[in-house]
Amino acid sequence: MLSLVVPVLLAVAAGVSIVVQQGLNSNLRTALNSAVWSGFMSYFVGLVCMTLLALALRDPLPSTSIAARIPWWAWSGGLFGAIFIGLAIVLVPQLGAASFIALLVTGQMLGSVAFDHFGWLGLAQRPIDLPRLIGVALLIAGVVLIRR
Repeated sequence: MLSLVVPVLLAVAAGVSIVVQQGLNSNLRTALNSAVWSGFMSYFVGLVCMTLLALALRDPLPSTSIAARIPWWAWSGGLFGAIFIGLAIVLVPQLGAASFIALLVTGQMLGSVAFDHFGWLGLAQRPIDLPRLIGVALLIAGVVLIRR
């Protein structure tokens, strides 16, 4: 149990960082008067940070032979990240941070349950069962309560 404390705290910190990111991106959108350039700057700063991390860790570039074996769809994560950032920049000011994050987590849970059930994208198959369905229902109930 104690060995899970650090990973759980880090996951909570990651969740808080999403709220901070969306608040900052929303403010930048207002200052720049552009959702597109706000999203671009978010990704640009992220790219710089990941580059610095790779250099600090001395993580070598993958070889071209490894890169060539990766399926085309495996490279599309950034597309979905851009969709997330773009929608968040537009929706957080309209919905509020709490409602947006509650809806985001609900969408993540619905998607996660489906991806687990069918084993999509190479994930281990975990069938949908009653406890998972109850959990999704409770998340949706939480969204309704937060939106009031």
